[in-house]
Amino acid sequence: MINKTTRKSALGKRGERFAADFYRSRGAEVIAANVNYAVGEIDLIVRENNVFVFVEVKTRTTANYGLAEAVTRRKIARMRKAAVQWLNGRPISEVRFDVVALLVNGSSFELQHFEAVS
Repeated sequence: MINKTTRKSALGKRGERFAADFYRSRGAEVIAANVNYAVGEIDLIVRENNVFVFVEVKTRTTANYGLAEAVTRRKIARMRKAAVQWLNGRPISEVRFDVVALLVNGSSFELQHFEAVS
């Protein structure tokens, strides 16, 4: 039997793949996924128009507990700290922080894209 944590993790991975495909459809290059540091995590890192975009993906089966609003100031602050770690040693570049909120819709998702949050 598959437990709730396993189902939630699988849904999150499916959402991250969907979000990566969304960015690719815009012409972006997916650089990394699930980047973890002690200070925080980044779901996706993409390069779009020479800008490094750090993306938080929220995937939900229902909007009852919020979608994008589930990304708190604390989460964004941790994401920014992780981005600093990832950028360390790389050439200075323009950066952006996005949130992609996904709501399950049959076998696909409804997507909300929030660009340049912070």
